[in-house]
Amino acid sequence: MAAAAAQPAAVAPHRLRVGLVLSGGGARGIAHVGILEVLEKLHVPIDAIAGTSMGAVVGGLYASGLSPQQIEATLRSINWQEAFRDRPPREDLTLRRKQEDENFLVKFPIGIKGGRPALPMGLIEGQSLTEVLRRLTLPVARITSFDDLPTPFRAVATDLETGQEVVMGSGDLTSAMRASLSAPGVFAPVERGGRLLVDGGISDNVPVDVARAMGVDVVIVVDVGFPLLPRKKLSSVTAISNQMLAILMRRKSQQELARLGPHDILISPALGDTSSFDFGDVHRMLGAGADAAWRMRGRLAALAVSPARYRRYEQRRAALLRPPPRIDFVKVQTGSKAYSQPIEDLFHDIVGKRLDPDLVGRRITTLYGEGGLDTLDYRVVHQDDRYGLLVDARGNSIGPNYVRFGLSLQDDFSGDSYYDLAMRYVMSDITRAGGEWVTDGQIGQTSLLSTEVFLPLSHFSGWFIMPHTAVENRNLPFFIGQAERAQYRVDTFDYGLDFGKQFGNWGEIRTGIYHEEDRSRLTIGDPFDSQIPFPPHQTFGSRNYFARLTYDTLDDINFPHFGEQATLQWTGERNVAGGRPDLNQVTFDFLAAHTWRDRNTLSLSLSGGSDLERPTDLLMEFPLGGFLNLSGLKQYSLWGPHYGIGRLLFYRKVDRGGPGYLDVPIYLGMSVEAGNVWQNMSDAKFTNLHKNASVFLGLDTLLGPVYLGSGFDDHGNQSFYLFLGRTF
Repeated sequence: MAAAAAQPAAVAPHRLRVGLVLSGGGARGIAHVGILEVLEKLHVPIDAIAGTSMGAVVGGLYASGLSPQQIEATLRSINWQEAFRDRPPREDLTLRRKQEDENFLVKFPIGIKGGRPALPMGLIEGQSLTEVLRRLTLPVARITSFDDLPTPFRAVATDLETGQEVVMGSGDLTSAMRASLSAPGVFAPVERGGRLLVDGGISDNVPVDVARAMGVDVVIVVDVGFPLLPRKKLSSVTAISNQMLAILMRRKSQQELARLGPHDILISPALGDTSSFDFGDVHRMLGAGADAAWRMRGRLAALAVSPARYRRYEQRRAALLRPPPRIDFVKVQTGSKAYSQPIEDLFHDIVGKRLDPDLVGRRITTLYGEGGLDTLDYRVVHQDDRYGLLVDARGNSIGPNYVRFGLSLQDDFSGDSYYDLAMRYVMSDITRAGGEWVTDGQIGQTSLLSTEVFLPLSHFSGWFIMPHTAVENRNLPFFIGQAERAQYRVDTFDYGLDFGKQFGNWGEIRTGIYHEEDRSRLTIGDPFDSQIPFPPHQTFGSRNYFARLTYDTLDDINFPHFGEQATLQWTGERNVAGGRPDLNQVTFDFLAAHTWRDRNTLSLSLSGGSDLERPTDLLMEFPLGGFLNLSGLKQYSLWGPHYGIGRLLFYRKVDRGGPGYLDVPIYLGMSVEAGNVWQNMSDAKFTNLHKNASVFLGLDTLLGPVYLGSGFDDHGNQSFYLFLGRTF
């Protein structure tokens, strides 16, 4: 026993501290998650992580305590098209912003500052992505030093002003990941610590030196950077620009990789020429990462620990996670004071309660969905032993005033073509409650000049008043069969006042009164033609009343995938001058869409209207004909005081798609339509409906939907269409 006691105790071999280096590469960085899953299966613990760009996002999420499986589930569940957009999905926008999208096709506004156009600092602000990252990292929201995270972490960004590398190891984790990801020209820069930060890949895409500075003994480096393209592929401005960027990033990366020692491990997934924007193929990139890691399993196994020791490693990571704290106060970030009142109105009732990320997310969406903000973010702060929310609201870098454009072009391949070009100028925040002064101008087949002042009575109450006035000139054709027999030019001047209430972001009830003066004159056709039932010249003046109920939860106005939209309106015209009798009119529109397997969509729409008293002029009748409005007939070839139409559309997305505004979805579709106009309500029967169908190719572009289609009816008529603009 004495001899045994004299022997020295066995010393466990020293375990090498392992650092993980995750490079930038945009969507190619999804492969990092596949590698993390293999490291977990091999029981290789990670002691420190340094990441750049997408590597910072994946590394930051793992450092925050998420497992590789949780990160994978997040990547698969994210709608990347929405995550890389500036604003919430359409169904979350205020009804006013939804209505603006219906009229003005170009998807992004141009700001006006000092009387000059102002462009945004990036094509994508990244509001949606920031919200996703914020929600995922809430369990470590109390932690301000990245050394205290479940796995110590560093994110690399670049100072846009000086070009210097910026290593972030403290502060807010979400903003650090977002800053590292901010590719110049694509994402807007992130202001952090008094610096304007962009993508870290510019200064250090493979931050081996950063990981070594964290005290690790060996590094596992995952390089998903862009390969240089061969000469035959350098055939476009985009390809050449990407090649220049890859060359600049490659120089520093090669220097870092040259310093790897014999015990360090380099993993390079076989991603080929996969684009940095190819977020639509998550499965393939996860597999590429896992395959690359398995090929190195012999060397990785040397860094593994026993199953029991790895369980203790996972338990230590999980022990640092905390549920959201109770919120004792809400503060507004310096620089956001202009939005203090709406922020206080939104968040005053969460004080004294445990932070509910779903509730806060909905409140953020409510304010952000009004427009006028580049970013609206929050973070948990600790002050005097209390936890609170610090809210950061940044106004539009292009605003508050902005311009939007609308463009509509149509050609029927039979010699008839039409165009309308519109512009809207919006002066935002003209009142403390968020009032807007909107002026529209349009030229083309329809000329228009209008202005309205939208005046909310208070923030978030929904109540509003809106005075408005407009001057409009438009052409109205008159057909006999499928031959245009005459054309009228109609001049309209109106002014009035609306009053109503908006219900959240889904509905509105509105009523109002307006005075209208109309003048129509025959511009094409024989004024003595007995088959034309309307006189060559008419002048009317009337006082009109209306009430309208609107419901809208569609996710997209051009090619909806889910949701409903409905409008019911009564209009009463009371004669003032011109001898026209009083008239009551009722209209109804409904649309619903459902998508399955992500690509297949079925849409049903119904429209109808009735003049309860027989009108005496063409202005009060309803037109049908044209694409998706009885597609086999010429546009506006049917007119009547009563109408009804039903449409059933099927369209399939045939491309894989890209992120956000860079995405131009392509659809193949078909429709079946049935409808008609009637001179008397008693004539409306299923037996006299026109039956039509169409096939089409559709593109959802930045300028609006583009269609190439052909329509057919049950009498042998056929029409062809090529147009940019909305259909019905």
